[in-house]
Amino acid sequence: MTLLILKLILAHLIGDFFLQPQKWVKHKEKKKLKSKWLYIHIAIHIALMFLIIWDVAQWQLILAIGLLHFIIDTGKILFQNKKNKRLLFFIDQLLHFATILILTPLFLEKSIEFNILNQDTLLLILCASFLTQPTSIIMKTIFSKWNISKITKGNESLKDAGRYIGILERLLVFTFIIIGQWSAVGFLITAKSVFRFGDLTASKERKLTEYILIGTLISFGFAVLIGLLYLHLKL
Repeated sequence: MTLLILKLILAHLIGDFFLQPQKWVKHKEKKKLKSKWLYIHIAIHIALMFLIIWDVAQWQLILAIGLLHFIIDTGKILFQNKKNKRLLFFIDQLLHFATILILTPLFLEKSIEFNILNQDTLLLILCASFLTQPTSIIMKTIFSKWNISKITKGNESLKDAGRYIGILERLLVFTFIIIGQWSAVGFLITAKSVFRFGDLTASKERKLTEYILIGTLISFGFAVLIGLLYLHLKL
């Protein structure tokens, strides 16, 4: 059952964070139930679950999760506004994960699963995937509380450079943790601090300093937590 849950979570991450462009999200927020992307999004989720699980015997579970995904997303877009947007994002994700964890043992069908990857390998892929685009979107949602474009005005960098740097540093921290090289994590934090020190000294902007510090702590925090979670579940 654990392997099946991991597959369902992976399908959710791919569908919600990798295969859902921002323009789809904005269109759903504007058109609500009239948005075609809402239904395409749900169809993609269902297709992904069938593809990743590769077991037709689980069709009831897959359709039940797909239906609840539609209900949860519908509730989110109908009740969402500027004030509760960040809160509903996290509630939405918690409900999706809860749906998978609760429904799987209820609808689980005994059958022969087609497994190319074992549980540990799938868990590794799932953790590493979460630290890329999903974590970037979560961090962006957290920072939506502030006007980041105003804070970083005059300190622009290459387009999407910060996002890619964040992804690489999280993957490196995650790798160092699962191989037991905690000293390398400290070295990475020190190296980033040295490079950032010049920027912060030159800017003399307290808000920018706080933004960079919070972003770094959250990014490294996610990587450390996911690394520890992987080691715990792997055992």
